Amino acid sequence: MCRSIKTLRPPVLPEEATGEDIRAAALQYVRKVSGFRAPAAHNREVFDRAVDAIAEATAELLDGLEVRGQTATSRQAENRQAG
Repeated sequence: MCRSIKTLRPPVLPEEATGEDIRAAALQYVRKVSGFRAPAAHNREVFDRAVDAIAEATAELLDGLEVRGQTATSRQAENRQAG
């Protein structure tokens, strides 16, 4: 797998993954799978759609993961209340 994709969940990532973190991981995944660092103009649309779909799926995954007995959503709410 692509070594530049980082784990985006606690405790590996000490804070919530940002949209930028998620999109960067999605982009790296699509680059690895497609074999293109930057797609040709005729492949740009499908490349960008794939990045968007993977970023959305990743955000959904991270929001739904249970970390140490809590859902990520519960943890986010607690972090907002504490902050």
